[in-house]
Amino acid sequence: MTPDDLVLTPRGVRFHGRVFPCTIGRSGLSGTKREGDGATPRGIHRITGLLYRADRMARPTAWAEPVGKDDLWSDAPNTSTYNQLVQAPYSESHECLRRADPLYDLVLLTDWNWPIATPGHGSAIFLHQWRRPGFPTEGCIAFRRDHLRWIVNRTPPGTRLIVH
Repeated sequence: MTPDDLVLTPRGVRFHGRVFPCTIGRSGLSGTKREGDGATPRGIHRITGLLYRADRMARPTAWAEPVGKDDLWSDAPNTSTYNQLVQAPYSESHECLRRADPLYDLVLLTDWNWPIATPGHGSAIFLHQWRRPGFPTEGCIAFRRDHLRWIVNRTPPGTRLIVH
């Protein structure tokens, strides 16, 4: 492990000499992640992308991509687009990336079960803004908004996310 790694600890995520409080999946950590189980998967994951709401903030980094009004994330394991960015209209199960609330205003994407997804092993694990301290996610890792922005500004593609 290096200071450039995002490391989930019992106190939060350690990164560049700081520890950031965070929330994880409602079911805790799991070594056998499944779609819909609410767990945060253990392992070493890589940051693969950065999405942001251009109508709510300036581009945070040069490699950030804006979220479009029709952008969705497929969580339908029976499709070829499982755990992929898709566009509306999309009739299969999905998450809307352009939400009314601020949870996905800024999202770091990971390589969990991506780019070649195994059906049922769980869709996207994002790093995003939390609802409030202590409120669990569906498996993602969530932070206070200003902490997430600090992390994003120092996280290039390929950064390791280590979840023990």
